[in-house]
Amino acid sequence: MSEKIIGTNERPPIGKWIPLSIQHVFAMFGSTVLVPALTGLSPTTALFTSGIGTLIYILITKGRVPAYLGSSFAFIAPIILVSGKFGVAYAFGAAFCVGIFYTLIALIIRQFGKGWVDRLLPPVVVGSIIIVIGLTLAPVAMGMAMNTSGGADGYSLVHLSIAGVTLAIAVISSIVLKGFFNVIPILVGIVGGYLFTFIMGSFIPAYHLIDFTVISNAAPFSVPTFVFPKFAIIPIITFMLVALATIAEHLGDTMVLGKVCKKDFYKDPGIHRTLAGDGIATSIAALFGGPPNTTYGENVGVMAITGVHSVWVTGGAAVVAILLSFIPPVGAFIQTIPAPVMGGVSAMLFGIIASAGIRTISESGVNYGEKRNLTISSVILVVGIGGGTIIAPISESVSFELGGVALAAFIGIILNLILPKSLNDIEEETAEEMIQHEIDK
Repeated sequence: MSEKIIGTNERPPIGKWIPLSIQHVFAMFGSTVLVPALTGLSPTTALFTSGIGTLIYILITKGRVPAYLGSSFAFIAPIILVSGKFGVAYAFGAAFCVGIFYTLIALIIRQFGKGWVDRLLPPVVVGSIIIVIGLTLAPVAMGMAMNTSGGADGYSLVHLSIAGVTLAIAVISSIVLKGFFNVIPILVGIVGGYLFTFIMGSFIPAYHLIDFTVISNAAPFSVPTFVFPKFAIIPIITFMLVALATIAEHLGDTMVLGKVCKKDFYKDPGIHRTLAGDGIATSIAALFGGPPNTTYGENVGVMAITGVHSVWVTGGAAVVAILLSFIPPVGAFIQTIPAPVMGGVSAMLFGIIASAGIRTISESGVNYGEKRNLTISSVILVVGIGGGTIIAPISESVSFELGGVALAAFIGIILNLILPKSLNDIEEETAEEMIQHEIDK
């Protein structure tokens, strides 16, 4: 860590400011472009909306919170599901509504505090949902890692070897490397897997999976591709239920960032402002055709390591991201990344998401000796990972469908609200009543 801490409102000299901002771009770049790469969206648009979203967030939080906003992994599964069934424009419409939902929750928190959020979404529910989010994406990672088509067919040992090397590089870098490189193992893994594929492809035709023609055909400068949203009730409900978990995740991220910066962002500028900033940034991103945004732990890690907590630095990173989005060769180069490379890093990344859910449960002290907690987690995990779905016909051509993460979140919230505080206590009371009944007889 650097000896001198640069505070949230301090602006470094331009000679340090630019490289410090570029460092943040490297930290967020791999994850921000991975989401559109996995969901079929435009990487350059994701970069653009990430930068715009971060600047909006800084504005709404009065320039006091040095967070960087990138593409949210929690919405990968909903984007894939909704895009496949309704079309990608409806995924953007649902994402826009998520941003509005965040903002409404922020207004309620400002008025009544956040105690009701803790009651609605305790750690046992949030942690279990996060586990489901990570594990439901596992087949996506394995499909890219093992198969030529990225689906269930076309098994390829070549693809698997590339994914294995990529995963090994990412894992080793997260354990062995020190300093800045320790917080960007995903990016290191992508670069390493890409170089491995390129070198192997130069000698073995089966490994020739990189096509540079898309780069040569790309214009030197253009406006990012924008897709405007459409709206339908089922996609909106699907995204809203996942959003309940990401709101709770936002509260935790903001607390961690506050600890790193040694400030209480819950009070100044207020958790309602940070959540509103996240929400409005997500709605704006959806209007331009970008994935939902979220505060990035990668960039928090950079702040913790460097001691640079400046809003000016994260704002500078946002400007760099916007500039990169207008350079088509950047997006074209990202498209050349082979599917098994993305599959290898996804195997680690999606596992990290699931592990974050386990960590949420563990650090909050959830007691699985209580059958209430055990019941809630069990049902959420089975319904979510098992792909449970409710399909209710509305008319001959239209049906209501709710499944996967969204259904698991809905059921988990309902169970948390209706189950008695302790099923163990109820069992003890029932046993005592049975004994008393026998005595009375």
